[in-house]
Amino acid sequence: MAKSWTDAHQDDLEERYRAVRALTEALAAPLSDADATVQSMPDASPAKWHLAHVTWFFETFVLRDHVAGYRPFDPRYAFLFNSYYEAEGARHARPMRGMLTRPSLTEVRAYRAHVDAALTGALGMLPQPARALVTLGLQHEQQHQELLLTDLLHLFSLNPLEPALFGAPSAAPVALPGPLHWIEGREGLVEIGEDGRGGFAFDCEGPRHKALLHPHTLAHRPISNGEWIAFIEDGGYRTAAHWLSDGWAWVQNEGVDAPLYWKPSEQGWTRFGLDGRQPVNPAAPVTHISLYEADAYASWAGARLPTEAEWESAAQNVAAVSGNQLDGPDSPRPRPAEDGSALTQMFGDVWEWTGSAYRPHPGFRAAPGAVGEYNGKFMSGQFVLKGGSCATPRGHARSSYRNFFYPHQRWQFTGLRLAKDL
Repeated sequence: MAKSWTDAHQDDLEERYRAVRALTEALAAPLSDADATVQSMPDASPAKWHLAHVTWFFETFVLRDHVAGYRPFDPRYAFLFNSYYEAEGARHARPMRGMLTRPSLTEVRAYRAHVDAALTGALGMLPQPARALVTLGLQHEQQHQELLLTDLLHLFSLNPLEPALFGAPSAAPVALPGPLHWIEGREGLVEIGEDGRGGFAFDCEGPRHKALLHPHTLAHRPISNGEWIAFIEDGGYRTAAHWLSDGWAWVQNEGVDAPLYWKPSEQGWTRFGLDGRQPVNPAAPVTHISLYEADAYASWAGARLPTEAEWESAAQNVAAVSGNQLDGPDSPRPRPAEDGSALTQMFGDVWEWTGSAYRPHPGFRAAPGAVGEYNGKFMSGQFVLKGGSCATPRGHARSSYRNFFYPHQRWQFTGLRLAKDL
Protein backbone atom coordinates (compact mmCIF):
# COMPACT_ATOMS: atom_id res chain seq x y z
CA MET A 1 0.00 0.00 0.00
CA ALA A 2 1.30 3.47 -0.86
CA LYS A 3 2.31 5.50 2.13
CA SER A 4 0.09 8.45 3.05
CA TRP A 5 1.36 11.93 3.70
CA THR A 6 0.18 12.54 7.27
CA ASP A 7 2.53 15.14 8.75
CA ALA A 8 3.77 17.92 6.49
CA HIS A 9 5.84 19.43 9.30
CA GLN A 10 7.95 16.44 10.31
CA ASP A 11 8.44 14.30 7.22
CA ASP A 12 11.41 14.90 5.00
CA LEU A 13 10.45 16.69 1.77
CA GLU A 14 11.85 13.95 -0.43
CA GLU A 15 10.01 11.28 1.56
CA ARG A 16 6.78 13.21 1.23
CA TYR A 17 7.37 13.71 -2.47
CA ARG A 18 7.91 9.98 -3.04
CA ALA A 19 4.87 9.06 -0.92
CA VAL A 20 2.46 11.36 -2.72
CA ARG A 21 3.71 10.40 -6.16
CA ALA A 22 3.56 6.71 -5.26
CA LEU A 23 -0.06 6.97 -4.12
CA THR A 24 -1.03 8.53 -7.47
CA GLU A 25 0.63 5.65 -9.28
CA ALA A 26 -1.11 3.10 -7.05
CA LEU A 27 -4.53 4.66 -7.68
CA ALA A 28 -3.96 4.50 -11.43
CA ALA A 29 -2.39 1.03 -11.46
CA PRO A 30 -5.60 -0.88 -12.42
CA LEU A 31 -6.28 1.33 -15.45
CA SER A 32 -5.97 0.32 -19.08
CA ASP A 33 -4.85 2.84 -21.66
CA ALA A 34 -8.50 3.20 -22.74
CA ASP A 35 -9.66 3.73 -19.13
CA ALA A 36 -7.09 6.50 -18.76
CA THR A 37 -7.84 8.26 -22.06
CA VAL A 38 -11.60 8.78 -22.16
CA GLN A 39 -13.20 11.99 -20.86
CA SER A 40 -16.76 11.63 -19.58
CA MET A 41 -17.74 15.33 -19.47
CA PRO A 42 -16.06 18.76 -19.70
CA ASP A 43 -15.92 19.06 -15.88
CA ALA A 44 -13.91 15.83 -15.62
CA SER A 45 -10.47 15.06 -17.02
CA PRO A 46 -9.02 11.77 -18.27
CA ALA A 47 -6.87 9.90 -15.77
CA LYS A 48 -3.91 10.14 -18.14
CA TRP A 49 -4.26 13.91 -18.20
CA HIS A 50 -4.30 14.09 -14.39
CA LEU A 51 -1.11 12.01 -14.21
CA ALA A 52 0.64 14.25 -16.71
CA HIS A 53 -0.71 17.61 -15.50
CA VAL A 54 0.56 17.25 -11.92
CA THR A 55 3.92 16.26 -13.39
CA TRP A 56 3.92 19.28 -15.70
CA PHE A 57 3.41 21.43 -12.59
CA PHE A 58 6.68 20.19 -11.04
CA GLU A 59 8.53 20.32 -14.35
CA THR A 60 7.40 23.87 -15.12
CA PHE A 61 7.44 25.71 -11.81
CA VAL A 62 10.34 23.88 -10.15
CA LEU A 63 12.65 22.22 -12.69
CA ARG A 64 12.36 24.72 -15.53
CA ASP A 65 12.54 27.80 -13.33
CA HIS A 66 15.00 26.67 -10.64
CA VAL A 67 17.30 23.95 -12.03
CA ALA A 68 19.95 25.21 -14.42
CA GLY A 69 20.29 23.17 -17.58
CA TYR A 70 17.08 21.21 -17.20
CA ARG A 71 15.54 20.23 -20.51
CA PRO A 72 11.82 19.40 -20.76
CA PHE A 73 10.96 15.77 -21.32
CA ASP A 74 8.90 16.83 -24.36
CA PRO A 75 8.43 20.54 -25.13
CA ARG A 76 4.98 19.79 -26.62
CA TYR A 77 3.65 18.67 -23.24
CA ALA A 78 3.48 22.26 -22.01
CA PHE A 79 0.63 22.87 -24.46
CA LEU A 80 -1.10 19.56 -23.71
CA PHE A 81 -0.99 19.59 -19.93
CA ASN A 82 -1.27 23.21 -18.83
CA SER A 83 -4.68 23.54 -17.17
CA TYR A 84 -5.67 27.20 -16.90
CA TYR A 85 -2.50 29.22 -16.36
CA GLU A 86 -2.79 32.15 -18.74
CA ALA A 87 0.73 33.27 -17.85
CA GLU A 88 2.03 29.97 -19.27
CA GLY A 89 0.51 30.58 -22.68
CA ALA A 90 -1.86 28.68 -24.94
CA ARG A 91 -3.18 25.26 -23.95
CA HIS A 92 -5.25 22.37 -25.23
CA ALA A 93 -8.97 23.05 -24.73
CA ARG A 94 -10.34 21.48 -21.55
CA PRO A 95 -13.41 19.82 -23.15
CA MET A 96 -11.09 18.16 -25.70
CA ARG A 97 -8.70 16.42 -23.28
CA GLY A 98 -10.32 13.08 -24.08
CA MET A 99 -9.09 13.37 -27.68
CA LEU A 100 -5.47 12.91 -26.56
CA THR A 101 -5.01 9.29 -27.57
CA ARG A 102 -1.29 10.10 -27.68
CA PRO A 103 0.87 10.20 -25.65
CA SER A 104 -0.01 6.76 -24.38
CA LEU A 105 -0.41 5.87 -20.72
CA THR A 106 2.98 4.18 -20.86
CA GLU A 107 4.57 7.38 -22.20
CA VAL A 108 2.89 9.45 -19.50
CA ARG A 109 4.31 7.11 -16.87
CA ALA A 110 7.73 7.53 -18.44
CA TYR A 111 7.25 11.30 -18.21
CA ARG A 112 6.45 10.98 -14.52
CA ALA A 113 9.53 8.84 -13.92
CA HIS A 114 11.76 11.33 -15.76
CA VAL A 115 10.52 14.29 -13.72
CA ASP A 116 10.70 12.31 -10.47
CA ALA A 117 14.35 11.45 -11.10
CA ALA A 118 15.24 15.04 -11.99
CA LEU A 119 13.39 16.59 -9.07
CA THR A 120 14.57 14.22 -6.34
CA GLY A 121 18.11 14.60 -7.68
CA ALA A 122 17.86 18.40 -7.39
CA LEU A 123 15.97 18.66 -4.09
CA GLY A 124 19.03 19.09 -1.91
CA MET A 125 20.21 22.06 -3.98
CA LEU A 126 16.91 23.88 -4.37
CA PRO A 127 16.51 27.32 -2.77
CA GLN A 128 13.72 27.77 -0.23
CA PRO A 129 11.27 29.40 -2.73
CA ALA A 130 11.61 26.34 -4.97
CA ARG A 131 11.14 23.96 -2.05
CA ALA A 132 7.96 25.87 -1.18
CA LEU A 133 6.79 25.25 -4.75
CA VAL A 134 7.47 21.53 -4.30
CA THR A 135 5.23 21.58 -1.23
CA LEU A 136 2.57 23.45 -3.21
CA GLY A 137 2.90 20.89 -5.99
CA LEU A 138 2.38 18.02 -3.55
CA GLN A 139 -0.77 19.62 -2.18
CA HIS A 140 -1.86 20.17 -5.78
CA GLU A 141 -1.25 16.51 -6.62
CA GLN A 142 -3.27 15.42 -3.58
CA GLN A 143 -6.19 17.44 -4.93
CA HIS A 144 -5.81 15.63 -8.24
CA GLN A 145 -5.72 12.25 -6.49
CA GLU A 146 -9.27 12.92 -5.33
CA LEU A 147 -10.26 14.27 -8.75
CA LEU A 148 -8.72 11.20 -10.39
CA LEU A 149 -11.03 8.96 -8.36
CA THR A 150 -14.18 11.03 -8.78
CA ASP A 151 -13.59 11.53 -12.51
CA LEU A 152 -13.08 7.77 -12.95
CA LEU A 153 -16.27 7.15 -10.97
CA HIS A 154 -18.21 9.39 -13.34
CA LEU A 155 -16.60 7.75 -16.36
CA PHE A 156 -17.32 4.19 -15.22
CA SER A 157 -20.91 5.12 -14.31
CA LEU A 158 -21.57 5.82 -17.99
CA ASN A 159 -20.45 2.34 -19.04
CA PRO A 160 -23.50 0.02 -19.28
CA LEU A 161 -21.36 -2.75 -17.74
CA GLU A 162 -20.86 -0.58 -14.62
CA PRO A 163 -17.37 -1.99 -14.03
CA ALA A 164 -15.74 -1.96 -10.59
CA LEU A 165 -12.25 -0.52 -10.29
CA PHE A 166 -11.78 -1.89 -6.77
CA GLY A 167 -13.32 -4.78 -4.86
CA ALA A 168 -16.31 -4.31 -2.58
CA PRO A 169 -16.05 -5.10 1.14
CA SER A 170 -18.20 -7.78 2.69
CA ALA A 171 -21.60 -6.38 3.61
CA ALA A 172 -22.23 -6.19 7.34
CA PRO A 173 -25.38 -5.00 9.09
CA VAL A 174 -25.03 -1.50 10.51
CA ALA A 175 -27.41 0.15 12.94
CA LEU A 176 -29.15 3.24 11.66
CA PRO A 177 -27.93 6.43 13.29
CA GLY A 178 -30.13 7.89 15.96
CA PRO A 179 -31.86 11.25 15.67
CA LEU A 180 -29.82 14.38 15.11
CA HIS A 181 -28.37 16.10 18.15
CA TRP A 182 -27.97 19.86 17.97
CA ILE A 183 -24.72 21.36 19.22
CA GLU A 184 -24.58 25.06 20.07
CA GLY A 185 -21.95 26.90 18.08
CA ARG A 186 -19.80 29.77 19.23
CA GLU A 187 -21.37 33.20 19.31
CA GLY A 188 -19.96 36.68 18.78
CA LEU A 189 -16.61 37.50 17.21
CA VAL A 190 -14.48 34.51 16.25
CA GLU A 191 -11.31 34.17 14.22
CA ILE A 192 -11.19 32.01 11.11
CA GLY A 193 -8.78 31.57 8.24
CA GLU A 194 -5.15 30.51 8.14
CA ASP A 195 -2.59 32.76 9.82
CA GLY A 196 0.47 31.26 8.13
CA ARG A 197 1.84 29.71 11.33
CA GLY A 198 0.17 26.32 11.17
CA GLY A 199 2.04 24.80 8.22
CA PHE A 200 0.99 24.80 4.59
CA ALA A 201 -2.17 26.55 3.45
CA PHE A 202 -3.40 27.72 0.07
CA ASP A 203 -3.51 31.48 -0.37
CA CYS A 204 -7.33 31.55 -0.40
CA GLU A 205 -7.43 30.17 3.17
CA GLY A 206 -6.16 33.45 4.61
CA PRO A 207 -5.67 35.96 5.94
CA ARG A 208 -6.95 35.14 9.39
CA HIS A 209 -9.73 37.52 10.29
CA LYS A 210 -12.67 38.08 12.60
CA ALA A 211 -16.20 36.94 11.76
CA LEU A 212 -19.41 37.62 13.65
CA LEU A 213 -21.47 34.56 14.53
CA HIS A 214 -25.08 34.80 15.60
CA PRO A 215 -26.65 32.22 17.94
CA HIS A 216 -26.92 28.92 16.09
CA THR A 217 -26.67 25.15 16.39
CA LEU A 218 -25.07 22.52 14.17
CA ALA A 219 -26.24 18.95 13.66
CA HIS A 220 -23.81 16.54 15.26
CA ARG A 221 -23.42 14.51 12.05
CA PRO A 222 -24.11 14.74 8.30
CA ILE A 223 -27.48 13.73 6.87
CA SER A 224 -27.74 9.99 6.14
CA ASN A 225 -28.97 8.11 3.08
CA GLY A 226 -31.96 6.91 5.08
CA GLU A 227 -32.96 10.46 5.91
CA TRP A 228 -32.52 11.42 2.26
CA ILE A 229 -34.82 8.60 1.19
CA ALA A 230 -37.48 10.06 3.49
CA PHE A 231 -37.04 13.38 1.66
CA ILE A 232 -37.54 11.61 -1.69
CA GLU A 233 -40.58 9.67 -0.48
CA ASP A 234 -42.16 12.87 0.85
CA GLY A 235 -42.00 14.42 -2.63
CA GLY A 236 -38.91 16.53 -1.95
CA TYR A 237 -37.87 16.58 -5.61
CA ARG A 238 -41.40 17.45 -6.72
CA THR A 239 -42.20 20.30 -4.31
CA ALA A 240 -41.11 23.66 -5.69
CA ALA A 241 -41.50 25.40 -2.32
CA HIS A 242 -38.30 23.74 -1.02
CA TRP A 243 -36.11 24.86 -3.90
CA LEU A 244 -34.21 27.95 -4.90
CA SER A 245 -35.46 29.22 -8.25
CA ASP A 246 -32.28 28.21 -10.08
CA GLY A 247 -32.35 24.85 -8.33
CA TRP A 248 -35.95 24.17 -9.30
CA ALA A 249 -35.15 25.02 -12.93
CA TRP A 250 -32.16 22.65 -12.75
CA VAL A 251 -34.30 19.82 -11.32
CA GLN A 252 -36.90 20.29 -14.06
CA ASN A 253 -34.44 20.65 -16.93
CA GLU A 254 -32.22 17.74 -15.87
CA GLY A 255 -34.95 15.42 -14.61
CA VAL A 256 -33.23 15.02 -11.25
CA ASP A 257 -35.07 12.85 -8.72
CA ALA A 258 -32.29 11.37 -6.56
CA PRO A 259 -28.58 11.80 -5.78
CA LEU A 260 -26.17 11.14 -8.63
CA TYR A 261 -25.45 7.43 -9.24
CA TRP A 262 -28.65 6.29 -7.47
CA LYS A 263 -31.14 3.95 -9.17
CA PRO A 264 -34.30 2.32 -7.81
CA SER A 265 -34.65 -1.45 -7.82
CA GLU A 266 -37.19 -3.97 -6.53
CA GLN A 267 -35.09 -4.31 -3.39
CA GLY A 268 -34.72 -0.56 -2.87
CA TRP A 269 -32.29 2.14 -3.91
CA THR A 270 -28.86 1.24 -5.27
CA ARG A 271 -25.82 3.42 -5.87
CA PHE A 272 -22.85 3.10 -8.21
CA GLY A 273 -19.33 3.40 -6.83
CA LEU A 274 -15.81 2.40 -7.75
CA ASP A 275 -16.73 -0.94 -6.19
CA GLY A 276 -19.57 -1.35 -8.71
CA ARG A 277 -23.31 -1.07 -8.10
CA GLN A 278 -24.29 -1.78 -4.50
CA PRO A 279 -27.36 -1.30 -2.31
CA VAL A 280 -27.60 2.15 -0.74
CA ASN A 281 -26.51 1.94 2.89
CA PRO A 282 -29.19 3.88 4.80
CA ALA A 283 -26.83 4.49 7.72
CA ALA A 284 -24.05 6.14 5.67
CA PRO A 285 -23.94 9.86 4.86
CA VAL A 286 -25.68 10.86 1.67
CA THR A 287 -23.28 11.98 -1.04
CA HIS A 288 -23.14 13.19 -4.66
CA ILE A 289 -25.70 15.93 -4.09
CA SER A 290 -25.61 19.47 -5.43
CA LEU A 291 -25.84 22.70 -3.45
CA TYR A 292 -29.36 23.01 -4.82
CA GLU A 293 -30.32 19.62 -3.39
CA ALA A 294 -28.62 20.29 -0.06
CA ASP A 295 -30.43 23.62 0.28
CA ALA A 296 -33.79 22.04 -0.63
CA TYR A 297 -33.32 19.29 1.95
CA ALA A 298 -32.46 21.88 4.60
CA SER A 299 -35.63 23.80 3.76
CA TRP A 300 -37.70 20.59 3.93
CA ALA A 301 -36.14 19.76 7.32
CA GLY A 302 -36.87 23.21 8.78
CA ALA A 303 -33.20 24.09 8.94
CA ARG A 304 -30.52 25.69 6.78
CA LEU A 305 -26.95 25.13 5.62
CA PRO A 306 -24.20 26.34 7.95
CA THR A 307 -22.08 29.31 7.00
CA GLU A 308 -18.41 28.77 6.32
CA ALA A 309 -17.53 30.68 9.51
CA GLU A 310 -19.91 28.59 11.64
CA TRP A 311 -18.49 25.35 10.26
CA GLU A 312 -14.84 26.38 10.53
CA SER A 313 -15.22 27.74 14.04
CA ALA A 314 -16.76 24.43 15.17
CA ALA A 315 -14.02 22.36 13.50
CA GLN A 316 -10.96 24.23 14.74
CA ASN A 317 -10.44 21.90 17.71
CA VAL A 318 -11.15 18.70 15.77
CA ALA A 319 -8.18 16.68 14.48
CA ALA A 320 -8.16 17.13 10.73
CA VAL A 321 -6.38 13.79 10.20
CA SER A 322 -9.24 11.95 11.88
CA GLY A 323 -12.18 10.33 10.18
CA ASN A 324 -12.71 8.30 7.04
CA GLN A 325 -10.21 9.62 4.49
CA LEU A 326 -8.10 8.14 1.70
CA ASP A 327 -5.15 6.04 2.92
CA GLY A 328 -4.37 3.93 -0.13
CA PRO A 329 -5.62 2.49 -3.43
CA ASP A 330 -9.10 1.38 -2.46
CA SER A 331 -12.69 2.27 -3.26
CA PRO A 332 -13.70 5.40 -1.34
CA ARG A 333 -17.08 5.16 0.37
CA PRO A 334 -18.70 7.20 3.15
CA ARG A 335 -19.18 5.25 6.36
CA PRO A 336 -21.95 5.43 8.97
CA ALA A 337 -21.56 7.84 11.83
CA GLU A 338 -20.85 6.78 15.36
CA ASP A 339 -23.83 7.82 17.42
CA GLY A 340 -23.30 10.32 20.21
CA SER A 341 -23.94 13.85 21.33
CA ALA A 342 -20.67 15.45 20.13
CA LEU A 343 -19.79 16.72 16.66
CA THR A 344 -18.66 13.85 14.49
CA GLN A 345 -17.45 13.31 10.92
CA MET A 346 -16.28 16.91 10.57
CA PHE A 347 -13.39 15.57 8.48
CA GLY A 348 -13.68 12.81 5.90
CA ASP A 349 -16.65 10.90 4.48
CA VAL A 350 -18.29 13.79 2.56
CA TRP A 351 -17.50 17.37 1.67
CA GLU A 352 -20.14 19.46 3.42
CA TRP A 353 -21.87 22.23 1.51
CA THR A 354 -22.04 25.58 3.25
CA GLY A 355 -24.34 28.46 2.38
CA SER A 356 -21.33 30.74 1.87
CA ALA A 357 -20.15 32.01 -1.48
CA TYR A 358 -16.53 31.36 -2.41
CA ARG A 359 -15.23 34.90 -2.15
CA PRO A 360 -11.94 36.33 -0.81
CA HIS A 361 -11.35 36.68 2.90
CA PRO A 362 -10.76 40.32 3.97
CA GLY A 363 -7.25 41.35 2.97
CA PHE A 364 -6.73 38.50 0.48
CA ARG A 365 -4.10 39.04 -2.19
CA ALA A 366 -3.30 36.48 -4.84
CA ALA A 367 0.30 35.29 -4.98
CA PRO A 368 2.47 36.91 -7.67
CA GLY A 369 3.19 35.12 -10.93
CA ALA A 370 1.46 32.19 -12.59
CA VAL A 371 0.83 30.32 -9.32
CA GLY A 372 -1.32 33.28 -8.26
CA GLU A 373 -3.90 32.02 -10.77
CA TYR A 374 -4.42 28.92 -8.63
CA ASN A 375 -7.39 30.08 -6.53
CA GLY A 376 -8.20 33.77 -6.68
CA LYS A 377 -9.55 34.00 -10.21
CA PHE A 378 -12.24 31.40 -9.46
CA MET A 379 -13.95 33.46 -6.73
CA SER A 380 -17.18 33.93 -8.67
CA GLY A 381 -20.42 31.98 -8.66
CA GLN A 382 -19.22 29.07 -6.53
CA PHE A 383 -19.95 27.88 -2.98
CA VAL A 384 -17.60 26.73 -0.23
CA LEU A 385 -17.48 23.13 0.98
CA LYS A 386 -15.62 22.07 4.11
CA GLY A 387 -14.12 19.03 5.75
CA GLY A 388 -12.78 16.65 3.11
CA SER A 389 -14.23 13.33 1.99
CA CYS A 390 -13.55 9.61 1.86
CA ALA A 391 -11.52 10.34 -1.30
CA THR A 392 -9.42 13.14 0.25
CA PRO A 393 -5.86 11.94 1.01
CA ARG A 394 -5.35 11.85 4.76
CA GLY A 395 -3.31 14.82 5.92
CA HIS A 396 -4.56 17.12 3.17
CA ALA A 397 -7.59 18.67 4.92
CA ARG A 398 -7.62 21.54 7.44
CA SER A 399 -10.37 23.47 9.19
CA SER A 400 -9.44 26.50 7.06
CA TYR A 401 -9.46 24.51 3.80
CA ARG A 402 -11.84 25.94 1.20
CA ASN A 403 -13.11 23.57 -1.45
CA PHE A 404 -15.45 25.19 -3.97
CA PHE A 405 -17.83 24.13 -6.72
CA TYR A 406 -20.72 25.53 -8.72
CA PRO A 407 -24.15 24.91 -7.17
CA HIS A 408 -25.25 22.33 -9.77
CA GLN A 409 -22.13 20.14 -9.55
CA ARG A 410 -22.32 16.85 -7.68
CA TRP A 411 -19.83 14.33 -9.08
CA GLN A 412 -17.62 14.91 -6.05
CA PHE A 413 -18.31 13.26 -2.66
CA THR A 414 -20.56 16.11 -1.54
CA GLY A 415 -23.04 15.94 1.34
CA LEU A 416 -24.51 18.21 4.00
CA ARG A 417 -24.76 18.98 7.69
CA LEU A 418 -27.69 21.05 8.92
CA ALA A 419 -27.66 24.23 10.97
CA LYS A 420 -30.38 26.15 12.75
CA ASP A 421 -30.76 29.65 14.11
CA LEU A 422 -31.41 29.94 17.83
